[in-house]
Amino acid sequence: MTDAVRSYWDAQAETFDDEADHGLADPAVRGAWEALLLPLIPEPGSDVADLGCGTGSLSLLLGSAGHRVRGMDLSGNMVDIARAKAAAAGVSAEFVVGDASSPALAPGSFDAVLARHVLWALPDPDAALARWTGLLRDPGTIILVEGLWGTGAGIPADRCVELVRRHRKNATVTMLGDPALWGKEITDERYLIVSTS
Repeated sequence: MTDAVRSYWDAQAETFDDEADHGLADPAVRGAWEALLLPLIPEPGSDVADLGCGTGSLSLLLGSAGHRVRGMDLSGNMVDIARAKAAAAGVSAEFVVGDASSPALAPGSFDAVLARHVLWALPDPDAALARWTGLLRDPGTIILVEGLWGTGAGIPADRCVELVRRHRKNATVTMLGDPALWGKEITDERYLIVSTS
């Protein structure tokens, strides 16, 4: 990833959590994300990689539920905020600066890989998925939250499923139109893909 991309996200870090689904400050929004994600990682104390973790809100959510979370983001400013949030909340989660498209993490060391609003922005999503699959203990779970935004950016659900199935046997899609997840009504395509083998 380029220095320009890193600089862009560094500049966004201070206000990133202002979006309801980024900061999860609203208890209703946080509760909606808990209800969505926690059942997908049912084993207590699972090892989870949160790639492109931003300010760490989902990492903290999973860490609060007893999972061992390692968050990674290209932006050092985002990682600094994530670390501060974890310390303030008393949540044990590790955050490192790194490229989510090619994470420097040990192969076969995670029970789940989570990426929210990341895959669509990577230069080679197919190669990234291959690397992410390699991080999993067999069979492991891949959890993707993606979308085709109103701006025209993003990746359609059918295309994302096709990419996942190049590396995994299954991939199920759930559309995420519930305003509770976003803190507002949405009109674009947002979805969850889960692959368990």
